[in-house]
Amino acid sequence: MDQSQRSIGVLGATAIGIGGMVGGGIFAILGEAVSLAHGATGLAFLFGGVIALLTAYSYAKLSVKYQNRGGTVYFVNKAFGISLLSSTVNLMLWLSYLVTISLYAVAFASYGQTFFTGTSLGKQPWLNHALISLAILLPALINYISVSFVEKSETTIVVLKLILLTLIIVTGASYVDTTRVSPAHWGDSLSILVAGMIIFVAFEGFELIANAAEEIKAPEKNLPRAFYASAILVILLYILIAVITVGTVPEDKLMAAKDYALAVAAEPALGKAGFTIVSIAALLATFSAINATIYGNSRLGFILAKEGELPAELKIQKHQIPTVGIVVTMLLSLILANTIDLTEIAIIGSGSFLLIFFIINIGAFKLRAEIAANSIILFLASLVSGVALITLLFHTYASNTRAILIFLAFILVSFLFELTYGRLVRKTFHLETQETD
Repeated sequence: MDQSQRSIGVLGATAIGIGGMVGGGIFAILGEAVSLAHGATGLAFLFGGVIALLTAYSYAKLSVKYQNRGGTVYFVNKAFGISLLSSTVNLMLWLSYLVTISLYAVAFASYGQTFFTGTSLGKQPWLNHALISLAILLPALINYISVSFVEKSETTIVVLKLILLTLIIVTGASYVDTTRVSPAHWGDSLSILVAGMIIFVAFEGFELIANAAEEIKAPEKNLPRAFYASAILVILLYILIAVITVGTVPEDKLMAAKDYALAVAAEPALGKAGFTIVSIAALLATFSAINATIYGNSRLGFILAKEGELPAELKIQKHQIPTVGIVVTMLLSLILANTIDLTEIAIIGSGSFLLIFFIINIGAFKLRAEIAANSIILFLASLVSGVALITLLFHTYASNTRAILIFLAFILVSFLFELTYGRLVRKTFHLETQETD
């Protein structure tokens, strides 16, 4: 694209990365991290952040060399050709975004139920499912009817989320009891590491900068800056939020309100009003994140369908809106969100993105000469993301076997779908790789 036609500067590109990461994830999985890492929750977020930052290096180098709105999909195809591996990974990416929608929907329901505490409705199991379903159905309807609403609302909501999180940090800093974050209150080393892996899904989102690479001014300079700045700022934000949460609220109270821990963290400084404000903000943030993810995933499905990696029906559009993709995304997300609990969703989501980022790092290492990247950093990124994935799978298999089995089922379904669809329906798939543009 001609430089004069590019409209996004470094601040805009950084905002895309921050907005992608600071979605509903921090509202959903903070309690999960505390339950494992305890006083070292901030350290757990640092572990997850290091993997994100190393992977951001791979994305930065790939994005500068291959400026394509396909982003991750394009990079995988470029590194491995159109093969069984690349097609499986691309389908896994599409499924992984369904998991993040489910994560945000379950978090929406958890915060929504706090407004019914003390009432007969608050004890009804159906209310949880009703709120989960509403959190998916309404954004899907908005996407189906009005794309402009999704595009225009996201910047405003991202700013509101950042203001709120900053408010919690600023007002809560003076209430921190440093003994609660001292090593005496840390979980064991393995638990801290695993906590960082389980909450890794909260760092998913910086890769969306790659999808906007064609629109970014002076990409050779601004793309790397945007990737690194967004990752570093979010790491610092999450660590501070974790320290404030653990340092101001007794752990037994946090565990009693595990699914809406961030709202409880606002109480020491802001009282009941703080709890309510954060709960409302969480509803807005998770709803917004679902809205944006349905928007992005339906278009990812459209791209994959155009490339023949998903059924042609996903290419159907109405006024440039991928209507079938929206409906399919909605239906599958409804099933996932209403049948899997928050812990399992966090494990599956984090495992999925760790796997995808591991493959991206391997792909970048394979293309290191073309993308002019440092071999040592790419090797380290590949090693760290691979070890993190293995650690997550092995450690959580004993404590949450069902989540790991569902995650493995995602991989198996993706593999079998591509194997059968590619050979029997598309008739263009073959196991040897081939060059793709």
